[in-house]
Amino acid sequence: MAAIDSYSQQLRETLRKSSALGADLFVLLLVGSLIGGMLMVGKQFSAPFNERIEINLSLWALPLYTLFSLARGFAAYFLSLLFTLVYGTIAAHNPRAERLMIPTLDVLQAIPVLGFLPGLVMALVAIFPTREIGLELASIVMIFTGQVWNMTFSFHSSLRAIPTALREVAVIHRLTGWQTFRLLEVPAAMIGLVWNSMMSMAGGWFFLTVAEAFTLGNHDFRLPGIGSYMNEAIHQGNTPAMLGALVAMVLMILFADQVVWRPIVVWSQRFKLEDWGDAKPARSWVLELMQRSLLVRSLRARWSRAGARSASLTAMPLSPGLGFRLMALIAWPLIAFWPVGKWLVLAGLAGAIGYGGGSLIYLLWQLPLSQGEAGHDWVHVVLALGASLLRTSAAVFLGALWTLPVGIMIGRSAIWSQRLQPVIQVVASFPAPMLFPLVTLLLGRLHVPFTIGCVTLMLLGTQWYLLFNIIAGASAIPADLKEVAQIYHLSRWRRWTRLYIPCIFPYFVTGLVTAAGGAWNATIVSEYVQTHNVTYSAFGLGSTISHATAEGNYPLLTASVGLMALCVVLINRLVWKRFYRLAESRYSLNQ
Repeated sequence: MAAIDSYSQQLRETLRKSSALGADLFVLLLVGSLIGGMLMVGKQFSAPFNERIEINLSLWALPLYTLFSLARGFAAYFLSLLFTLVYGTIAAHNPRAERLMIPTLDVLQAIPVLGFLPGLVMALVAIFPTREIGLELASIVMIFTGQVWNMTFSFHSSLRAIPTALREVAVIHRLTGWQTFRLLEVPAAMIGLVWNSMMSMAGGWFFLTVAEAFTLGNHDFRLPGIGSYMNEAIHQGNTPAMLGALVAMVLMILFADQVVWRPIVVWSQRFKLEDWGDAKPARSWVLELMQRSLLVRSLRARWSRAGARSASLTAMPLSPGLGFRLMALIAWPLIAFWPVGKWLVLAGLAGAIGYGGGSLIYLLWQLPLSQGEAGHDWVHVVLALGASLLRTSAAVFLGALWTLPVGIMIGRSAIWSQRLQPVIQVVASFPAPMLFPLVTLLLGRLHVPFTIGCVTLMLLGTQWYLLFNIIAGASAIPADLKEVAQIYHLSRWRRWTRLYIPCIFPYFVTGLVTAAGGAWNATIVSEYVQTHNVTYSAFGLGSTISHATAEGNYPLLTASVGLMALCVVLINRLVWKRFYRLAESRYSLNQ
């Protein structure tokens, strides 16, 4: 019997070592692939400048193009994360700054990607006239403008919703500003930040075809990537290349979901504001491999020892882990030195605003009030605004109808969240404009007028902002509230109306705001769709912006973008701000 026990123990030890070896090999392969990918991307950044490169439609070119697009997406994401942590923290802690910063965020969110494109591209190409880095940075910043706003809104909203009792505990324990940020604020906002990060990546992919291949007057700028590959395939009507791009895009999204986002979602569950977790917590095979890896354990041990030697900066009672420390340390330098440099920043902003304001007035003055060229006057712009307003409102309403029940059902079940997250991530992250030609042809076959059918195209890109925020809100419902509902034997209807919907309402409002902004951005690709031999255009502000960009008509472009931004800001101030106040005063767990 003793021999059998000894053999069983040896077998378990052998299996454990074999599992650890496999995990170490996976980590080494992942790190090696990351280093190799960074070297190839660095080579592309330093390549000589070429305004219009030839896009190779061979299927063998797709892996390299996919790598370039993935690198741009994550570069834009890390820039968005840094902006979110700094901007959201300052706005949440400084009421005077908040009164300026949040409206500014509204304005920036309302400006479509094509609104940033002309000045940004020309400036960066002029700064780097001989290398591709100028165009690469322009592409990354354009993807950044499709990612950052919903992350910042979510983070700011989460900081405002932190329960007063927790802030009082921080005061009682005399935590510094940095400790409060690291131990309370970022953990409290983590679940919403993670889900909105996933949505941000989806938002960045939405404009991938625009960010990698864009026309500005007589200039045709292109970068090697899956977006420009798909754009060229559509123009040439190359069906095998289009299908290859679709498959490559799906594989890239699945890779990002399984290797990056799923482990982060599972890790973020430890930040729930409750005393116990779900009976069946979510799992990630990548995270489990990392936990079995001896290399990762060794790095964690060294990091812990380093943290113990510098307790004034990185000592963390009940430390949530290595990833959180890295995220917190990213934002800390700018937050720490903000009081020193804020006056220089404000002076620079004042100068930039003055110069930009003068240029803006000059361009707007050039657009005639009426009776200008066809579609080149203020009357046309105002009427186009009304048409786009009706379409964006319809898209947000239709999206809310199905995402509210579905998001709650997915978010309150760890099992369904684990099963459906990869599917949702693929569908949400897939660049909808790649499908627009096919959907437009389908709508034509169904005899749906494009002026109405383009609402469907907007819905494809905006509904995910709502779904991800609702799932995040449902995932963050404390388990003790669910236990109370069971103890009092609440019916299913009363649970939805008295527990689920009130708890997710702050997240739902954030989703509505970002979905509305996403719908306005989507107008530029939903109201103007080009296929191989047909161009579909619906009267609206989005198609006007697309035409103005292609023609290099800067007065019309400036007027259209400015009026769109003004409309979105007014809606946010008059409508969404009231919902935010209701969420904070009645439906926040802070009450």
